[in-house]
Amino acid sequence: MTEFDPGKRAQITERLKEARKLAGLSQGQVAKMLGLHRPSISEMENGNRRISAEELLRLAELFDVSISWLLGETAETLDVEEPRLELAARELSKLKPDDLGRLLKLLAAMRSNSPANGGNR
Repeated sequence: MTEFDPGKRAQITERLKEARKLAGLSQGQVAKMLGLHRPSISEMENGNRRISAEELLRLAELFDVSISWLLGETAETLDVEEPRLELAARELSKLKPDDLGRLLKLLAAMRSNSPANGGNR
């Protein structure tokens, strides 16, 4: 990864953590999927390890985000005014915390099994 100023580096590391968590994956799972050791993922997320262009591409694909979002170049926010998202948000807010956790794991599994992410469907 190119040398970035500390503020930019912090933004990238936060986005890496956020994307991984939103994907419902642990550092160990990500490491296994990328063929790395878990400490490598921790070092990436803490800004203590350079990330190659290939790794950045693979992380973006794994987390289903764009490279430009990981680099903090785009906001890429969802349109929260979309009726389907509003409905989903209302329904999700009714779930118990354990059920919400199970649903997020299911969504992550569905995304990892999609053809776009190299899964079989």
